Amino acid sequence: MLVRLPGVYPAQHDSRALAEALKKETLGPDTRVLDLCAGSGILSVCATEAGAGWVTAVDVSRRALATTWINARLHRRSVRVVRGDLTEPVRGERFDLVVSNPPYVPAEDDPVPVSGVARCWDAGTDGRALLDRICLQAPDVLKVGGVLLIVQSALSGIEKSQTMLEERGLRVRVVSRVEVPFGPVLAARRDMLAARGVIDRGQRNEELVVLRAVT
Repeated sequence: MLVRLPGVYPAQHDSRALAEALKKETLGPDTRVLDLCAGSGILSVCATEAGAGWVTAVDVSRRALATTWINARLHRRSVRVVRGDLTEPVRGERFDLVVSNPPYVPAEDDPVPVSGVARCWDAGTDGRALLDRICLQAPDVLKVGGVLLIVQSALSGIEKSQTMLEERGLRVRVVSRVEVPFGPVLAARRDMLAARGVIDRGQRNEELVVLRAVT
C-alpha cells in the first residue's frame, strides 16, 4: 500500500513494469540505488525491499519527496530524499543502479511545466524533454558495471534513447514491453498526436518499454 499526496504521480502500469525489472537485479547491503523522478517512491521502496542498502530518491517536487518519505516510513525502510533537478544534487556520487520513470508524454508545447500536476507527465512536444537529459546524465553517476533502468512510451522514441545511451558507451537492451490502454491524458490528446503522425487514427493503446543499459 502506498499513500499519495495531491499532485503526485500515482503508481501505474509504467511504475509496475519498472518495479518488476528492478526486482530481477541483484541487490545487496552495499548496493547504492538512485531513483530519479521518484514520484510516490514506489521504486525506492521496491529497491530497499529487494535488498539495496542505500537508496536515494530525487525529485523536483516537494510533495513527491514528502510522499516518498512517508511511504518509506510506512514500510519501515530507509530512503534518503533529495530535492533537485535530475542528477544535479548527487553530482560526484556514484551508484550501482539508477532507476527512472520520468515524464514522457508528448505535450502541446515544448516548455515543461514548473508546477501543477501536468509536470508529472508533460515532456515537450516529442515527449523527450527529460528522457534526453537522463540519457546524457545518468552514465556520469553510474559506477563501472552499473545499470540504468528506465521506462518510457514507444510514442517518445525508443530508438533515440537506445542510440543516445550507446553513444555514451552503454550496452542497451529492451527487457520489458507491455501494451496498455491510453490513460485520460493521452486519450484527450489523441487527435493532436494523430495529426502529428505519432499515432494512427483510432489508436487507443500505447506500448511501454523498459530499457536496461549497462556501463
